[in-house]
Amino acid sequence: MADDIEQPPRGYTTDDVETQKTEPKRKSLLRRHLGKLVILMVIALPVLGLGLWAAIALGFTYSEGERVGYVQKISEKGWLCKSWEGELAMANIPGAMPEIFRFSVRDSEVAREINALSGKQVALRYEQHKGVPTSCFGETEYYVDGVRPLAK
Repeated sequence: MADDIEQPPRGYTTDDVETQKTEPKRKSLLRRHLGKLVILMVIALPVLGLGLWAAIALGFTYSEGERVGYVQKISEKGWLCKSWEGELAMANIPGAMPEIFRFSVRDSEVAREINALSGKQVALRYEQHKGVPTSCFGETEYYVDGVRPLAK
């Protein structure tokens, strides 16, 4: 009796299931690395921009010249970025109030020469660089790159 009952036809067979299997869809390259790209853009681009800005500002000289006077002080300063900072007292007339010229030195050898000549009249050769983005290169925009003692 059970054999007499007609079975409804199946909607699919095992062969149908095998042909429908596909490879799982892979994420596109952009979607897979989107987080890394965002981090790169947020961190690397500003650092690159700041580096480019510093290179341009330090590469072009706004003005250059010499200042004559007496070195009052020179010291290495900074928490993370050390730079040599100094002051030159310039007086036109003895006894007059001196004008203070603040400067930075990037070369340690030049800083040692200036330090050795402290208290003596010297001529400092400098270059002025405007727009340097950070104080890691010096606290002033005047960078001394040479010193010579003046004979009295």
